[in-house]
Amino acid sequence: MAKTIDYYLSLPYTIEIVPDEGAWFAQIKELPGCTTEVDEWDEILPAIEDAKRLWLEVSLEHGDPIPEPIGVRG
Repeated sequence: MAKTIDYYLSLPYTIEIVPDEGAWFAQIKELPGCTTEVDEWDEILPAIEDAKRLWLEVSLEHGDPIPEPIGVRG
């Protein structure tokens, strides 16, 4: 059975957040290139969730492999 976007969105991916010259930079460690940057702290989680959804949608469309967090078995 093919894994859906909802499956991947439910996984506990690692979000790394670091300050960046008055802004905030976030990335999902398991998804190469899945990053975002915002000016306000309260924008960071919605922004990285949007980035994750877009990253996953594009990967699924192209049939690219999608890494899962360590310890997740599907």
